[in-house]
Amino acid sequence: MYTVNQLGKKYDLSRSTLLYYDKIGLLKPSARSEANYRLYSQSDVQRMEKIATYREAGLSLESIADILNSGETESTKVLEQRLINLNSEISKLRQQQQLIAGLLGRDSLIRTSRTMNKEQWVNILKASGMDAEARHRWHVEFEKDLPEMHADFLESLGCKPDEIEKIRAWSRENIKS
Repeated sequence: MYTVNQLGKKYDLSRSTLLYYDKIGLLKPSARSEANYRLYSQSDVQRMEKIATYREAGLSLESIADILNSGETESTKVLEQRLINLNSEISKLRQQQQLIAGLLGRDSLIRTSRTMNKEQWVNILKASGMDAEARHRWHVEFEKDLPEMHADFLESLGCKPDEIEKIRAWSRENIKS
């Protein structure tokens, strides 16, 4: 059995956080000591492990409770929604990153900012020996195998939505069934 302090140390949580989890029914202790202290069983620790994992994934306490108190279907639904939200957040951050890099307009800083634009990417492909036909095959294969990731990659290069759709359509025209 674990006390509040022991469980808190194990998961780097404050006592008040664990008391709050108890209050909202997310993690109820299995027992109480003779002095009425909360005691957590191994089963409670396993539940806490799941809570910690879901928190690390950025889920709200309400979503975590939904997952833990329902079946696998709810878990899949909540996690898929979180993934959709993350993709949207990443997209917005990429746009901000590209905008800031453009505002700065200094090659030296852009080289260290972990961003790449379309021109830089094409220059790297050309320098590695890929001609226009090889680059087109690259897009076709990317679109065929990982269409959403292809769109994300193009977006990360700073391509605008209409340009992304043109490139993807151009790639799909040449996908052999």
